[in-house]
Formats: sequence, structure tokens, C-alpha cells
Amino acid sequence: MTLVFICGATATGKSDLAVEVAKKIGAEIVNADSMQLYRGMDIGTAKLSLDERQGIAHHLLDIVDVKTDVTVSWYQEIARAKIDELLKANTPVVVVGGTGLYIKAILDDLNFPDTDPQVRAKIEAQAEQIGAAALHARLATLDPAAAVAIPKENIRRVVRALEVIEITGKPFTANLPRANSTKYPQAQQFGLRMDRALLDERIDQRVEKMWERGLEAEVEKLISEGLLQAKTAQAALGYAQIIAAGMGLSVDAKTDTKIVTRQYARRQETWFNRDARIHWLEPAPLEVRLERVLASIIKS
Repeated sequence: MTLVFICGATATGKSDLAVEVAKKIGAEIVNADSMQLYRGMDIGTAKLSLDERQGIAHHLLDIVDVKTDVTVSWYQEIARAKIDELLKANTPVVVVGGTGLYIKAILDDLNFPDTDPQVRAKIEAQAEQIGAAALHARLATLDPAAAVAIPKENIRRVVRALEVIEITGKPFTANLPRANSTKYPQAQQFGLRMDRALLDERIDQRVEKMWERGLEAEVEKLISEGLLQAKTAQAALGYAQIIAAGMGLSVDAKTDTKIVTRQYARRQETWFNRDARIHWLEPAPLEVRLERVLASIIKS
């Protein structure tokens, strides 16, 4: 049964392509964006509206509240369960998202150790003392690949990576299988590439549109619903910058969001470029990319 993954950097058009592919092959879509899991985080995550989904069923959207911290292992379990359920019912599946570790968690077996409360508490105390940037710099020294995948704003994930390194004595990414270990050997992965200058322009336009649509008001509403009570959701791009501005730590949240989103896109490119299983779709109109994906699916 058909299982397709569509990945790539933010603002490359993954969601729109996924909908078009799903329409053509009768598939349902499974989300692999770590922040689109959260209810109410719509504008800042570029979550498709119901109209934009064009009647295609989307799974693993809006399933947790912003007070909840989620883990990769938890996502792995629920994502695989949903995919297996759909495939068992002979329903093709399109997985779409830019969270590389989530996609890898679906495809490969990630064997992270259990948490050690003492180690975790020690690293969290260090984070409070030296700050997110310094903690991320430490991760970059110990495991450069993990630092590429994890933004410094996501302190919880940085702490977890350092915890795993201290517990195991090995790099965090040593737990990530490199090849020949996929749970779904029939899966086809497609990555979307875009000229860097054009991608930067699209990111800037997307951020401007988010502000026009009311991202600041969305953040205020989510704060009233507990956004600041957990670490994961408040680290989302745009949300973290607006929160920082509200605390007097920044004077221009919109500009900061553009900068960190461009940086994040570079990290996404680096992460996905390491996976030789991905078939890359070069810059082209949506219709052309759709034809290429469909042609590849038919061949298989």
C-alpha cells in the first residue's frame, strides 16, 4: 500500500503538494510538524485551514493543548499507529512535515534511554544559569549534528539531547539509524528544494502575512490558555519571539522571527540532505512537482 513522505524546509510548499498528491491517489494525510500538533497554534505554524485541506482527512493535527510537553517517542508511537491503521484499511498515506526527527522516528527505530531525573535537573539548572545560547553551544561541541536539528530556542530538546549524551556517553544522534533499518520499506520520500534567495523571500512574506492575520493576538490568547506553563509550544518560531518582546527582551519580534525562521530553514536543509533515501524535487510549479511525484509512485 502506498506510503509517501513529503519533507523539506519551511515555506517550500509541502502542505499544498501533500493535498494535491492525496487527492490524486485517494490518500489521507498524517502531520509530521511538531508544532501543528498543538490546538490553537494555527497562524504561526501555517496550519492549513479546513477549506485549504480540500476535504482530505488530516491526522495528528490539534491533538494536544499548549500546556503539554510532547516527546519524540510519544509521537513515534501515535504516528505509526495511525499509519498502520490506515494502511491496514487499504488507504494510501501521505506524511508531510518539516520536523526531520519526527519523520525519522516514523521510519526508523530510535532507541533513546529513559530519563535520569538527577541528570535532567542538573542540566536544567545549568540552562537557567548560563542561558539557552550557551547551552546550545555546548551541544554543538558535543554533537554538531544534534545542534543542527535542534534550535537553541527549544531548551527542552537541548536539555534532553545533553541528558542522553551524559547518560550514554555517546552523541545524541548515535541513536539515529543511518540506513537499512526502516520500518516501512515501501515508503517513498520526496524533498522540496528551493533557491535560497527565493526561499528567504517566501519566509519574509509568510511572516508578514502571519502578523497581518493576527499572530500577536493568537499568542496572547494561548498565553491565557497556559502557553507559558510548558516548554515545547512556547519555543515555536514566532511565538517565542513575541513572548520575548512582551518580556522586554526584544524590540522587534517580527524581524527576529524572519531571522530565526531563515536559520531554521538552513538547519532543515542540512538535516534532510543527510538522508540518501529522499528523492529531491527541484524548484518548479506545483503542477510539475505533482506530476513527478505521481510518476514515481506509478513506477513503484
